[in-house]
Amino acid sequence: MAQQGYAREDYMGKPVIGLINTWSEINPCHTHFKDRAEQIKRGIFQAGGFPIELPAMSLGEPYVRPAAMLYRNLLAIETEELLRSHPIDGVVLMGGCDKTTPGLIMGAISMNIPAIYFPAGPSLRGDNKGKTLGSGTDLFASWYKYKAGEYTEQQLEEVENGISRSAGTCMTMGTAPTMMSMADAMGFCLPGASSIVAPDSRHAIMAERTGRRIVEMVWDDLKPSDFLSAASFDNAIATALALGGSTNSVVHVIAMARRAGVPLTVERFDEIAQKVPHLANIRPAGKYLMEDFYYAGGLKALLARMGDLIDGSALTVTGKTIGENIQGAEVYNDDVILPLEQPLGELGSLVILRGNLAPNSAVLKIHAADPGLREHIGKAVVFENVTDLQSRIDDPALEVDKDSVLVLKNAGPLGAPGFPEWGQIPIPKKLLEQGVRDMVRISDSRMSGTSFGSCVVHIAPESFIGGPLAFVKNGDLIELSVSKRQLNLLISEPEMERRRAAWVKPAPYYPRGYGKMFTEHVSQADDGCDFDYLETVAGEQGKIPEPPIQ
Repeated sequence: MAQQGYAREDYMGKPVIGLINTWSEINPCHTHFKDRAEQIKRGIFQAGGFPIELPAMSLGEPYVRPAAMLYRNLLAIETEELLRSHPIDGVVLMGGCDKTTPGLIMGAISMNIPAIYFPAGPSLRGDNKGKTLGSGTDLFASWYKYKAGEYTEQQLEEVENGISRSAGTCMTMGTAPTMMSMADAMGFCLPGASSIVAPDSRHAIMAERTGRRIVEMVWDDLKPSDFLSAASFDNAIATALALGGSTNSVVHVIAMARRAGVPLTVERFDEIAQKVPHLANIRPAGKYLMEDFYYAGGLKALLARMGDLIDGSALTVTGKTIGENIQGAEVYNDDVILPLEQPLGELGSLVILRGNLAPNSAVLKIHAADPGLREHIGKAVVFENVTDLQSRIDDPALEVDKDSVLVLKNAGPLGAPGFPEWGQIPIPKKLLEQGVRDMVRISDSRMSGTSFGSCVVHIAPESFIGGPLAFVKNGDLIELSVSKRQLNLLISEPEMERRRAAWVKPAPYYPRGYGKMFTEHVSQADDGCDFDYLETVAGEQGKIPEPPIQ
């Protein structure tokens, strides 16, 4: 430490606090993290700690290929091993962009030292020619207009430039705001931190407070295993449902819960969905954005409005219960955070489907879909993989109409590989020109939380390993029934078995490296896509013995 200019009194006898910082120049969501790291350090110094900044992979969602999801588990491993291999007493987890929140938290849960999450916060509202824009959602809509000939390339570029005006994550209810909010509802960050807009000075204040709090947590030895419980994850699920959150929340919260020894399954989503209304009027399902949500009272106000739908006895990083943390929170705009008796939609903004096409499960975000497509039977138009999709989707000769069901295979954890966000399958250009803006689309991939449409995703088991999706042929009838929670291929069981017997298992993609590790150990969507050897419980049972000191 002397080599770095520190005197012994700077660090001796003080808690050493690691800052795992996912800043990079290729992650626009985290461009303010250099400044926030200094503000967190200031809080750590004020509280009598000694901060050490540890960079970690950034997983900037727009750039990582084939998918940031491929590397979520690698970030979890990196987080755990950074904390294990260095003399760190407590940690601040700096994340926000989609996969960073679950990756950081998964690693911290497994390591189980005092840990607190610091969310990046959403970016400012987009703006173009007097219209408010929301990231992802309005860009997709503008892209449809461009393909239909309604927008010029210059108009599309103007939307792109106006939609991203500051540091911070998506300001629609995408995966990043959903996961930040879920972490908040789990009690993993200071109350309400997830809602603060990234450029707001109050975000910097929250950074400093986070630094002070982690030092206190070290002295109290307050670890994830001390405050996380089944109720914590139920609160996270209820929050995602009330927000109309991303379908990605399902796979991430299962992975986080199982790291904590909570045997969470997709069934729990359905159970909680029967009780929780959709209260946040935020795009893509509503009309406002995260900046409006913050000004309306933010997550604390939403949780307070949810009342008994949240288990107020669950503990948090503050050392208090979540009920104590949100006491006195108010809603300042009832059109952004709706009253319980006037929800945006019926119960269950996320629906878990099953059937002979999805024996283990599939997910649909119904409030971002056309209500007229919730009960639908149509002929399958099948794409064997994303390359096939890209080459044929706009072919004028494609046999497709507005009632067809678009099917994408080999887009799951192993088939893509990496479980990318290809679930918002493009609508064929010739249908866009006819005014069609939604169709039933099914795949074993994921979709961005900013996406909209009648897109059934996370079909498990995936087609690449012989799930029933692999056996769908052009012209087959597919039935989607939200009321019955069903997704079925309307062929006989003997025919299904004939197709299964004829199926040939494809070769894996990766012969070496991390990709090979991923291929050999990742679980399916309904099990959280974690690695089989990493699903360890927090606390003593999950600890690796300390090696002897050399």
